[in-house]
Amino acid sequence: MATKEFPLEPRTVELIETKYRKITTQIPVPKSIPALRKLRELEPRSMGGQPPILWHSGNDFTVSDPYGNTWLDFSAGVLVTSVGHGRSEVVRAIQAMAGQGMYHSYCFPTEVRVKLIEELTSWLPEPLKRVFLLTTGSEATECCIKLARTKGMNVGGGAKNIIVTFENAFHGRTMGAQLAGGSAGLKSWLPDDPTFVQVPFPDGFRQKDVSFDVFKKTLAEKGVEADRVAGVMSETYQGCNATLMPAEYARQLRRWCDEHNAVLIFDEVQAGFGRTGKPFGFMHYGIVPDLAACGKGISGGMPVSAVLGTDELMSMYGPGEMTSTHSANPICSAAALANLKIIREEKLVDNAAKLEPILQAGAERIQKASNGKIGHFAGTGLVVALQFTKPGTTQPDPDPAWEMVQKSVQRGVMLFAPVGVGGCAIKINPPLTITREALEEGLAVLEQIAKEL
Repeated sequence: MATKEFPLEPRTVELIETKYRKITTQIPVPKSIPALRKLRELEPRSMGGQPPILWHSGNDFTVSDPYGNTWLDFSAGVLVTSVGHGRSEVVRAIQAMAGQGMYHSYCFPTEVRVKLIEELTSWLPEPLKRVFLLTTGSEATECCIKLARTKGMNVGGGAKNIIVTFENAFHGRTMGAQLAGGSAGLKSWLPDDPTFVQVPFPDGFRQKDVSFDVFKKTLAEKGVEADRVAGVMSETYQGCNATLMPAEYARQLRRWCDEHNAVLIFDEVQAGFGRTGKPFGFMHYGIVPDLAACGKGISGGMPVSAVLGTDELMSMYGPGEMTSTHSANPICSAAALANLKIIREEKLVDNAAKLEPILQAGAERIQKASNGKIGHFAGTGLVVALQFTKPGTTQPDPDPAWEMVQKSVQRGVMLFAPVGVGGCAIKINPPLTITREALEEGLAVLEQIAKEL
């Protein structure tokens, strides 16, 4: 992945005022430069990769700075604010719990924890039954790895310990999550671990052969015996490219895991709770995993994640053996409960499905306008990724991707920095509350920018 910083030199841009966008200053705003420079001086360099805008307030699918500028938010805070920014229901839930004097409870039971667990289990298809609340997506994926390996040891001893994941996958930034990840650059600081094995992801772009035979053939080529596999974990759609695997591939993967007593895990941190136009992304495949890791959209903005699992897997550890200091934090739980209620009552899963054709058509127009710079796009529901590549190849070309993000922010459409292979993919994933009118306005801005690249 490319590592860049957006420049902090203010640039005079076109003044904009529409129903959803308002740009009235230079970008970045000159008054914001001291604060932005202070962050670059005092934080690790890794924190300096996003557009240099001071986020100050939010209203549904827009965000504003303190200087009178407002952006149509196509980032959702990196797929988090599913019900939009500043939702009064979420704010009131946070205020009420804080006003109750309860902002930490460790693992001691609380009423709000009971309500949140009940709400989450009501989303689950059989045989998923139990919910373990945590704080980050990485924590959730690592817990899934732990449970899969624990079952592997229980049924096959120390030899059944291999975790199979996919090339270009991202499962978080902690040690186990990065060992499971499919990007060599992100785990160069770690020693090789032969118990973590990657296979090609059937995206149809970089991996043309999307048959399940590739999975079995790759394991054989790497000397991995099927019965030594404790678990297989995949993002439901790959975050770096917003691609779902073919449904038939997923069904064969489910059968393969059953045949070899391996735990099937889907990383739903990005996909869960409506982003794909279904409650969970794995529902596109017509199968159910043994474990699912969730986060991001589960709470709409507070640090909450969850592992969803079968009774068998979630009962392997006894009382006190698998806990987390901030599990089911009362304030975070109250926010998550309010967030999930909004998703249900406002039928936001349906809204994501309804707007999918609009987003797909817009992405196709943007690709055509790019004169070959966007080599591929894919998406589902309210998420799409535009991959910038060298013309006629799959080689990443990050420079025009970064240019597009910079120009988009200057014109009032908020995107986060390019991601994925070579830092070449731009993600479009607004809050699930976005309207067709607002979505089409933002897509038209990106289409115009694509023509100018």
